[in-house]
Amino acid sequence: MEHTPPGGAGDGAATGAGSGPLSIGGVLRVLREEFPEVTVSKIRFLETQGLVEPGRSPSGHRWFSGEDVERLRDVLRMQRDHYLPLRVIKEHLGSVAEGELPLPPTKAPQRSSPGTRRERPSDPPVRIGREQLLAAAGLTEPELMDCESHGLVSRYPDSSYDEAAVAVAGIVSELGRHGVPPRQLHAVKAAAEHQAGLLESAVASAEHPGDARTGGGAEPPGARLAALSGRLYEVFVQAALHVRPAEGPDAGNRPGE
Repeated sequence: MEHTPPGGAGDGAATGAGSGPLSIGGVLRVLREEFPEVTVSKIRFLETQGLVEPGRSPSGHRWFSGEDVERLRDVLRMQRDHYLPLRVIKEHLGSVAEGELPLPPTKAPQRSSPGTRRERPSDPPVRIGREQLLAAAGLTEPELMDCESHGLVSRYPDSSYDEAAVAVAGIVSELGRHGVPPRQLHAVKAAAEHQAGLLESAVASAEHPGDARTGGGAEPPGARLAALSGRLYEVFVQAALHVRPAEGPDAGNRPGE
């Protein structure tokens, strides 16, 4: 669905459905208020998955409406708060648009004033059954058994699965469609667990009473280090595959982008 913007794509802060068109750099600045780690590459990827359909200016630049920005927020919140695969998010948003389902509740923390500690959501952890996991991740029963046998996905004694299992299963399913079997992913989990040990040591150091980097309203250091570590791993893989990561808030403002 191609649109023609009513005016030039701006870089202002769009916060609602009535906002004017934005360039991809402007969208990035808006989204980073809530999602500091979002990148131009991420927005483009969501576009390739059909989760947002930006218009094009006569010169070929992407432009995003206020509705597009709100939809991107919804997608990112559902990933962050509910660990849902993109396929499931797309289907859910389609049902929301038809009025069949509401958006799931967001667990985004409220802005905290200086000197106050950001609290974790008090909601109980989400658990789902095996059939729900298979449906959410798009796996078959043999594929899920393969994931479990290689230690990629584990279940609780009551045979339920948590949000992390949903996220892992969804990614393994996507990789499988590209010819990467679960047995080749055990090393990735082992590397992640090793990295987690290093991050725990770094967090312990950062939380030392004399460390000036910690503060009452600051983001929990473990979450920040995990996000940075994940982004670093992503860039390393992109480099190894000779995929050039898009850098900077205005990386998508060239003609044709």
